[in-house]
Amino acid sequence: MATLSKTELHRDIEQTLGQVPSWLREIPDEAVSGFWGLMKEFHLAETAIPNKYKELIGLAVSGATRCRYCALFHTEAAKLFGATDQEIAEASLMGGVTMNVSTFLNAQQTDFDQFRKETRQVVEYVKKHVPPTTTRPGRTAHA
Repeated sequence: MATLSKTELHRDIEQTLGQVPSWLREIPDEAVSGFWGLMKEFHLAETAIPNKYKELIGLAVSGATRCRYCALFHTEAAKLFGATDQEIAEASLMGGVTMNVSTFLNAQQTDFDQFRKETRQVVEYVKKHVPPTTTRPGRTAHA
């Protein structure tokens, strides 16, 4: 994003979001251009990951970091991009499940090399033994 004055940045933000949220006005002048560039050109833009999925990822991270501001934003943005209540619930639970296992593995100081080896073995097994119509181990695709 080209270097813009604060006034030009605020105009761009307002054209994109309909307003300049008060919290965004609090970002230090030296950082607002970089922040808005990342927000507009990556977060809000169509990229390799569709926006709905980026927002569901953001929601899962928000739950893990316990940020109610981010959870609200990413929930509303996910809905804006077509996420269903079921998808939102699954993303939220996925964040919790990931944190649960992560906490356990790190607290147990599980050997990473062994974990990597076993994970790759599991992936290879599933590739060879789970029929292509099956979407997940232990669960068949819905007809």
